[in-house]
Amino acid sequence: MQRRAIVAGMALLGLAACGRGPAASTTNSAPGGVFRITPEMEAQIGYRMADSVNTLRQAAGVAPVTLDAALTAAAATHSRDMAVQNRPWHFGSDGSSPVDRLQRVGYAGRLVGEVISESYEDDTQTLAAWMSDPETRAVILDPTAAKLGLAWFQEQEGKIWWTMVLAT
Repeated sequence: MQRRAIVAGMALLGLAACGRGPAASTTNSAPGGVFRITPEMEAQIGYRMADSVNTLRQAAGVAPVTLDAALTAAAATHSRDMAVQNRPWHFGSDGSSPVDRLQRVGYAGRLVGEVISESYEDDTQTLAAWMSDPETRAVILDPTAAKLGLAWFQEQEGKIWWTMVLAT
């Protein structure tokens, strides 16, 4: 039954991406098919991702999460740092862990998990990839999560470093 709920959520995610007009378009690509995040899109991506995550969480029977500025700040620091290191992993160039980054931004809750990606894909495709992996799907659908932070860093040639942090 849970598998059906997740499949239904993924279908809703796909439909949601189709029905929101230009801000949700995944056709914003430069020559060569690289997805470019425009300044107009930057303000919408976090909310769109939170809506999509909550659709998936609802389909799985778990409570929604809300966007949190401190978690987003921690995610932004890590996205930029992964780009500097040129590798997707959970440790900062200074050896910091996801828990360390939450402490640095003054977040008092408990880390549920951090999911990361190095891609040329938009937010919808990135979430679909995370949901297709059992480990990252478990973090996104963890019933103890109450808050979400999302950030990205896009390099000049188009590579995007995505970080999503979920916490209590």
